Amino acid sequence: MTWRRRTLLIAGAFCAIALLTTDRPAAQDPAPVFRAESDLVVIHVNVFDRRSDAVPNLPQSAFHVLEDGKPQTITFFSNEDVPVAVGLLIDHSGSMITRRDMVLAGTRAFAESSHDEDQLFTIVFNEEVRFGLPPTVAFTRNRPQVQASLTQFPAGGMTALHDAVVAGLEHLQEASHQKRVLVVLTDGDDNASQHSDDDMLERARRSDALIYVVSTAELGSNIGNPRLLKKLAEVSGGVSYRPKNEAEVVEAFTAIAENIRRGYSIGYVPTNTVRDGRLRRVKVTVNAPGFKNLNVNARDGYLAPRDADAR
Repeated sequence: MTWRRRTLLIAGAFCAIALLTTDRPAAQDPAPVFRAESDLVVIHVNVFDRRSDAVPNLPQSAFHVLEDGKPQTITFFSNEDVPVAVGLLIDHSGSMITRRDMVLAGTRAFAESSHDEDQLFTIVFNEEVRFGLPPTVAFTRNRPQVQASLTQFPAGGMTALHDAVVAGLEHLQEASHQKRVLVVLTDGDDNASQHSDDDMLERARRSDALIYVVSTAELGSNIGNPRLLKKLAEVSGGVSYRPKNEAEVVEAFTAIAENIRRGYSIGYVPTNTVRDGRLRRVKVTVNAPGFKNLNVNARDGYLAPRDADAR
């Protein structure tokens, strides 16, 4: 979810409304231009049933949004299967040395389940954060190129998870697709980042990207940091997975590729128009006839913009 200062948004397209008076002589001052502007909050929502299967085809009327406890009016709604921009962030530290085949199997399953028009990129990280694609290629649709980009660096060393997530979120801003996702495979430990975990979480909350996490903590002796990984997914509206074996890792990647296609995007113009940079708490609920005990995944809040003169 992101707070955007833009001209009026209608059905996902931005258009400026200008009221011009044209009956003045050319020699006079230019006619005044009036623009209607609005701030739109966009939330990506995933809805799951009791079997943890994504629930598609829900109507807009099933969704309800509260901001700081106050009902908001949904003005934008989409449940279409649209191409997405996806970054695969793969932990390549010492704990992953023996898991190369698992990583390739998981990412291959994701690529095979992805949309032909998806924009993909990779980051391979240990104490260094490396982009897997060539410097001249920001995104690719070439699945073999994605696979090759994950094998060019040897595994080993320490872990800069926080730095990798921040770099991935920044790179997603260059994507042309509006729906943006990070998929992170790691045990959650970090012993080499310049960014703190709080800094990483704040960047995730400010971004409009969904973050899905596949934790490898339960696959070995390193317990990792599953609590941080769960929090990282939650603040973005994504999902965290804790597979217990390598087969479940592949299943997790496949489920992620399918679920990001079945999600919903909803938007509203907040009733609170104060631009003070403070946290706004958001809760999304779903009430759909015929469904019980639905699990709704969406961001729990966002940071409002701050005007220069706001305190």
